[in-house]
Amino acid sequence: MTQLPKVKDTFVNTKTAQSILKTRAGKQAAQVFSNAADRFLRGHQLALSGKTPFEVVYEREIISLRFYKADVETGENKHRVPLVIIPPLAANTLVFDLFPDRSLIRYFQSQGFDVYMIDWGTPSRKQAKYNFGTYIKIFMPDFISKIREHSGQQQLSLYGWSLGGAISLCYTSLFKDKNIKNLMILASPINTHQSGYIGKLYQKLNTPAQWVRTNTNFRIRQIPSRYFHIHGWQNTLGFKLTDPVGNFKNYWQLLKNLNDRQFVINHATSSSFVDNMLAYPGGVMRDIILRFWIDNELSTGIVKFGDQTAHLKDIECSVLAIGGDTDIIVTAEAVRPLMDLISSPDKTFKIVSGGHMGLVSGSQAPQAVWPVITAWLSQRSN
Repeated sequence: MTQLPKVKDTFVNTKTAQSILKTRAGKQAAQVFSNAADRFLRGHQLALSGKTPFEVVYEREIISLRFYKADVETGENKHRVPLVIIPPLAANTLVFDLFPDRSLIRYFQSQGFDVYMIDWGTPSRKQAKYNFGTYIKIFMPDFISKIREHSGQQQLSLYGWSLGGAISLCYTSLFKDKNIKNLMILASPINTHQSGYIGKLYQKLNTPAQWVRTNTNFRIRQIPSRYFHIHGWQNTLGFKLTDPVGNFKNYWQLLKNLNDRQFVINHATSSSFVDNMLAYPGGVMRDIILRFWIDNELSTGIVKFGDQTAHLKDIECSVLAIGGDTDIIVTAEAVRPLMDLISSPDKTFKIVSGGHMGLVSGSQAPQAVWPVITAWLSQRSN
């Protein structure tokens, strides 16, 4: 890989190449070659994602807390209740700040919200013992406390996408945190067995799992968590395999437009999230297999964490749950059951345009999703 730039320079400097490059076709070929080299060798340098300034206000182990100050400091457009983004564990934070002109974080800032975001960091095998309970029982209370200390506000709104929504729900119900004023739950796996064809695959895991439990002494928790560690590239591959045709078309379009510099830059930016997904600690991956895929635990409304139990019925704050109409990873019907599990008198479920990632940063999100969230949240944040 490191030899390719040298090969490129050597070729360009030959007399033959110089003659070719003087022609119109030669100039176009040179542009295509240059764009291809930049996209595949230096894509991270082209990407426009993650450019919104922030302040790191707290760090613990590999995890950090970011603060993005609202664009409006005072007045009727400034909201009192801070907004806290809870990302999924395998997602890098770029998805929330993908393009300068298509950034969820910048949008919330422009709408008068102080935004905090927990960056879960990049797990390695050193974090193999981290499980779902580690994040719910240890990290969430600590970081929520630091947000309250930094903001000077006790009431908070939590925005949880995908597994981040499950983390938000379990934290709020386990600790019966009455100062969580609003919950926004987007594309979160409440009932994984209802999630389309993927849900049917999960259901098929249940039958052999129950047979093993009934007829043997083997339990999946007996396997050391380090054996379940999933690398970031494996999560990237798994994400892309949920829509192999769409991903093929995506790269086919890139090949067809290698002469268009802006298209190449946009492709590198859009890919910066999916191509750089993070690892799952072994304990978390084991919990995903057992709690979400096999036992579908969240759908019961009762989630146990050692000697403590989270009851979703203890959630009484305002809740907005959203599903995407083209989401095949967590379908809208996998999100909808949340409405029957919580006790909130003020609860709303909506289906909007977009797929799993599209709800957060898709091209339609600024018109079809973000205004729905802010219209709901603005009325409940003062």
